[in-house]
Amino acid sequence: MKRRVVVMGLVLAGLVVVAGGTVTYQFATQSNSNTAQPVGGIGKIKHVVIIMQENRSFDSYFGTYPGANGIPMKDGVPTVCVPDPRVQKCILPYPDHHDRNYGGPHDQLNALEDIAGGSLNGFIGQAELASRSGCVIADNPACGAGGGPTDVIGYHDGGDIPNYWAYARNYVLQDHMFQPNNSWSLPQHLFMVSEWSAACVVPGQPMSCTNAVQNPALTPDFAQGRLVRKHGSARRLAAAPPDYAWTDLTYLLHKHQVSWAYYIQKGTQPDCTDGGLTCAPRRQSAGTPGIWNPLPYFDTVKQDHQLGNIQGLSHFYASAKSGTLPAVSWIAPSNPNSEHPPALVSAGQRYVTRLINTIMQGPDWNSTAIFLSWDDWGGFYDHVKPPTVDQNGYGLRVPGLVISPYARKGYIDHQTLSHDAYVKFIEDAFLGGRRLNPKTDGRADPRPTVRESARQLGNLMADFNFNQSPRPPLILPENPSTTLITPGSLR
Repeated sequence: MKRRVVVMGLVLAGLVVVAGGTVTYQFATQSNSNTAQPVGGIGKIKHVVIIMQENRSFDSYFGTYPGANGIPMKDGVPTVCVPDPRVQKCILPYPDHHDRNYGGPHDQLNALEDIAGGSLNGFIGQAELASRSGCVIADNPACGAGGGPTDVIGYHDGGDIPNYWAYARNYVLQDHMFQPNNSWSLPQHLFMVSEWSAACVVPGQPMSCTNAVQNPALTPDFAQGRLVRKHGSARRLAAAPPDYAWTDLTYLLHKHQVSWAYYIQKGTQPDCTDGGLTCAPRRQSAGTPGIWNPLPYFDTVKQDHQLGNIQGLSHFYASAKSGTLPAVSWIAPSNPNSEHPPALVSAGQRYVTRLINTIMQGPDWNSTAIFLSWDDWGGFYDHVKPPTVDQNGYGLRVPGLVISPYARKGYIDHQTLSHDAYVKFIEDAFLGGRRLNPKTDGRADPRPTVRESARQLGNLMADFNFNQSPRPPLILPENPSTTLITPGSLR
């Protein structure tokens, strides 16, 4: 049985306003409405690369970015305060320059408690309760990283993550990018490739699938091998491989002869099996299906004989350098580079920079759109209430960046977005606007919503100017100077 940690019956005050006023920004920004209409030129994009990192909220990375909807402040002091039930007072968001963070619990129930009906006041209480409850299983999203300080209210700035802020200054930052559902990494990665998270009763039968945003059929890497203790004895759980029978995006891509690849970095999974910083990590590669590599469990991928499209990251580097990137690419990291607490922020930034530099230096740069984001909030504070789309989300805000030779420069996109917008853009760029719609895609399933058609969802076309000449690459150092405090440092 999956462990859940949630503050139940804990009465907390709403966010406390400790000062009033407005923020003075360093430069003016442009904004968009949700009614922005597509413009011509999308045909110039021949390659979409989705780089999905792990477990950071928007405020934790861009909460002080000039012009963005970040942490409310006056004269550099936050005007919001988050209750700490342990000490019966509220805590102001604070700059946290530590390279290693711990975050907080981040399953569906934790998300609901963090959001607290719009008060956004549950983050510290959830993190503390997870710590007190003896959580030691790091692959349980209800536990967070475990064993570390409660740092969910801390945030990084441009000195800590200079390359991410440089991408924002030179390309597009999305300050209303919400995770597509209010849950943890497996549902997020299922949504990333299919816009749904479900559990299916009858193998191979899409109509037997039912909505399951918290507990879809678990991949064996999550369930198998976990110790269960009862009456003084312990046994290890076994898990049969899941059957994801509903329709994913690769079905449409294959049907219309659009190339795709899912690249996964060899190493260890962004969560580990036995817990904390000292756990024995579980191996990860293109040949090990799991939470961060779910496509092998989709019937469509097997039936279309597309398992070979799931490849190691070395294939990405080779394709990017030779100019043979597929039309659609997803890239998943290994644990050390994932930014999933307690992985180092600097290691993730270095890894992402190398990915982007490789694309920029390759022949495909002038026809590529890179979408960089983080899969869920990881328990970190964010001050914006997510809009309601259906029973699955949206979830809390995460950082979103668009990097392309046709991306607007220094543009802050204020549209309401989710990772569903990536699917919508891919469908518009390569599929003539066809959707993952059970009524039209030729493979019906009972999903509750056609997410690309949600009225709240903005359009990524607003982030591009296809009338401009393609801009040259911005090659950044993989190891920039930062203000991060390395583990064990006294500074």
